[in-house]
Amino acid sequence: MDPVYYETITKLEEMGADAEYLQGWVGGFLHNPQREEQRVTEGYSAGYADGEARNTDNASNWVK
Repeated sequence: MDPVYYETITKLEEMGADAEYLQGWVGGFLHNPQREEQRVTEGYSAGYADGEARNTDNASNWVK
């Protein structure tokens, strides 16, 4: 697995990113299909978009 994946997950956990954002980021990074429509949250969508782009630009907006 790409070391960027592990480094970014650790960074997001240490900064206290919201779990929904984190799960979205993982899904986007791994190119998993998005959740069902009724389970998608704003945090998940932001994380998914950042994961697809392989960045954490919006992570600070999702710190608890």
